Amino acid sequence: MTKPGIHFLDARGPEGVRLYAIGDVHGRLDLLAAMHRRIEAEIKQDQPSDWRVIHLGDYVDRGPDTKGVIDFLIDAHKRDPRHLMLAGNHDIGFLDFLKSPDPDGLFIRYGGIQTAQSYGVTITGGSAWFGKAEAALRQGHAALVEAVPQSHVDLLRSLPFSLIFGDFYFCHAGIRPGIPLEQQSPQDLIWIRDIFHNHPGLYPKIIVHGHTPVPDAEVMANRVNVDTLAWQSGNLTALVVDGAEKRILRVRAESSNEGLR
Repeated sequence: MTKPGIHFLDARGPEGVRLYAIGDVHGRLDLLAAMHRRIEAEIKQDQPSDWRVIHLGDYVDRGPDTKGVIDFLIDAHKRDPRHLMLAGNHDIGFLDFLKSPDPDGLFIRYGGIQTAQSYGVTITGGSAWFGKAEAALRQGHAALVEAVPQSHVDLLRSLPFSLIFGDFYFCHAGIRPGIPLEQQSPQDLIWIRDIFHNHPGLYPKIIVHGHTPVPDAEVMANRVNVDTLAWQSGNLTALVVDGAEKRILRVRAESSNEGLR
């Protein structure tokens, strides 16, 4: 028998555990650090019985400090293992590039140049896969492989594709409608868009995701999207779940002076 779906308004987190789910960071260490300060201040003030901070993937590419973001996440998890990280398509794309320098892959085409720069490496060569361009790309690839700490590779390789807490299912991109949650494919969990977004029915859990940028957090009956294009907009967003209470938490960079509020 198919289990009935659940509506966002009825969904609850696990008893006694406050959840924070942070959207796509894409190299914006300043915003990630600011969000963590906000969360730490709330936890110190409210003293919930327990908590989890769930990062929904895409730590790398596009923004200026991928290296700093990964260092930050490693340190946060070492301090407290309740800081949890999921895999995003860009994180997997970074690993793919480290294995093989595809000139037409996700990494080169969508922000990997900035990722390499954060490790002190300049990559050129583009999509012209021959002659000097090929040599330049291979040279940049070799330099990046040398520059990326093994701890960063280990973290990215260890990332799960989903987590469940209470009535909430956390993943990077979404799920394929009609497929049981435990049978969702990693490819869909980090890449899916339209068929997931447009599904009119309820899901077995509320799907909390990022991957597809929206101007403000998108709260629907069956899902919540907290990817607010932080790397470009300067707005990083999180969903907070505490029992039956649900709310949106934001940190923003002032465009005039890059200060945070």
